[in-house]
Amino acid sequence: MNIRHFAAAGVVALGLCGPAWAAVTVIGGGFAEDCSHAAFAGKADNDSMRLCTEALDGEAMIPRDRAGTFINRGVMRLRRRADDEARADFNEAIALEPKLGEGWVNRGALSISERRYQEGVDDINRGLQLGVREPEKAYFNRAVAYEGLDDEKAAYLDYEQALTLKPNWGLPQEQLLRFTVTRR
Repeated sequence: MNIRHFAAAGVVALGLCGPAWAAVTVIGGGFAEDCSHAAFAGKADNDSMRLCTEALDGEAMIPRDRAGTFINRGVMRLRRRADDEARADFNEAIALEPKLGEGWVNRGALSISERRYQEGVDDINRGLQLGVREPEKAYFNRAVAYEGLDDEKAAYLDYEQALTLKPNWGLPQEQLLRFTVTRR
C-alpha cells in the first residue's frame, strides 16, 4: 500500500502572500472597460475606483458586464482593505449573474482572508464548477483555506494544481517548498 503523508511547515500567513484576486474582462468601451483594464493592471487608486463607480452609476450594460464591473470594483476594494464594501460588490455581482464564477471565487477569497475557511472553500468550489478565467488563483486560495482547516493533503494538492495550471507562478512554488511528502 502506498500512502502519502503531507506536512506543512506552517500555515500561509495571508498578510504575507495574500489571496489571489480574479478580475473580469469587460469590453465595449466606456468607463466599464476602463475599470476592467485597471483591475487587471492591479490598480486600486481613487481614479480607478471612480471609473468603476461611474460605470455602475451611469452606463447601460448587459447584466454580465454590470456584474463584472461590480467584481472589478470589489477586487480594487479588497486591495484597499475595504472588505465590507468588497463583499457587497461580490454579493451584487452574484445576484446579477450567479453563473459568473469570478464572483464566487473572489467572495471565497475574501472569506478566507477573514479566516472563514469553510465558507471560502464552498464559494471557491462553486466558482470552479462554473468556470473561471484564471482557475490557478482559485486553487491557490482554496489551498490556503485547506491549510486553515488543517487539511494539509488537500492544500498540497491544490497548490500543486495551481502550479500545474500556471507553471512559473512563484506563490504556489514557494508554498509547496514548505511541505514534506513521505511515502509509506
